[in-house]
Amino acid sequence: MRAPLDPELLCRRFGEVRRRSLALAGPLSDEDCTAQSMADASPVKWHLAHTTWFFETFILERHEAGFKPFHPAFRVLFNSYYNGIGAKHPRAQRGLVTRPGMALVRDYRLDVDARMLRLLDSRAGDAALAELVVLGLQHEQQHQELILTDVLHLLAQNPLYPAYDEARPAFPASAPALSWRGFDGGLADIGYAGGGFCFDNELPRHRQYLAPFELASRLVTNGDYLAFIEAGGYRDASLWLSEGWDQACAGTLEHPLYWRRDDSGQWREFTLHGEHALDLALPVTHVSLYEADAYARWAGARLPTEAEWEAAALSHGGSLLQMHGHCWQWTSSSYAPYPGYAPQPGALGEYNGKFMVNQYVLRGSSCATPDGHARASYRNFFPAGARWQFSGIRLAR
Repeated sequence: MRAPLDPELLCRRFGEVRRRSLALAGPLSDEDCTAQSMADASPVKWHLAHTTWFFETFILERHEAGFKPFHPAFRVLFNSYYNGIGAKHPRAQRGLVTRPGMALVRDYRLDVDARMLRLLDSRAGDAALAELVVLGLQHEQQHQELILTDVLHLLAQNPLYPAYDEARPAFPASAPALSWRGFDGGLADIGYAGGGFCFDNELPRHRQYLAPFELASRLVTNGDYLAFIEAGGYRDASLWLSEGWDQACAGTLEHPLYWRRDDSGQWREFTLHGEHALDLALPVTHVSLYEADAYARWAGARLPTEAEWEAAALSHGGSLLQMHGHCWQWTSSSYAPYPGYAPQPGALGEYNGKFMVNQYVLRGSSCATPDGHARASYRNFFPAGARWQFSGIRLAR
């Protein structure tokens, strides 16, 4: 990790990120913030507390003189997966933690924020401390995205189809024509090379050989994907990986996660802005790797590797649209360590490395990703069946 060390900038950035998390909870009731819709999603209240726990546990506990926890029970309640820290409350039961309430969680955030700012003021110029703080802020930005994806899944379970935000952004009336951008291949340097922050899974920078390839100029749209459905794509075993076909046969995969047909037979999609008629021009989202791979086969293409995606992102010169800010893009690459990868020592080494099994890499960023959080080398990852994230499709061949 590399971090900006200017103390004033760091304190200002700390306040901005911490305030944004609370702002994301602003449109929600306390009841909204406590509920958990599935084991993979967490309550908003838990996200707000866990990101605070991170600063208290990994920074204040180690560096604050006379440290005392805000509440001793929070060490277990709001630990996520850090075995090196100790016991954890079961992930699938986070929605049962009705106490502490939101008021106390907000007090927890205020207390830790004040103590963090005092520590940063007293340790201005401490590079190691600054790196930890930047990691904590990047971690919180990841949870800001999770707040939105988890809230969307929660509200989608409500038969009233309530909107998180009634103000729907303006979208283009039509999608640009799909074309192909060719790349010569050859040796490509992959991994982070800048001077700012990156996660340890983006390192070390290394060289890979790429055969010549092409990427689609834009993402697959709802209209494109609807054609796949209407052509019987979910009923054609030749298109599907085995596990995906099993799910399609069982009826658990029939269309993207938040699509449904209304009583008149028209397709509708539930979004953070409520339910609306399916917009055919928008990128299709909330599809699994199985669905993305099946669509690519049906379209006579494939999914890109993560190295192809990164090399193209760095060299396309504006010829590829929607690389960032719309939806995460599935790749065919298993989430694995780069040659020479070395996790951080201690409990922080659990941040990425131990998840490098049974996951696939997604590249880019989504409409829920905080501004400035993504970069070409960023490696997001989820199991092949995950659909509640803003995950979409870019074709390769």
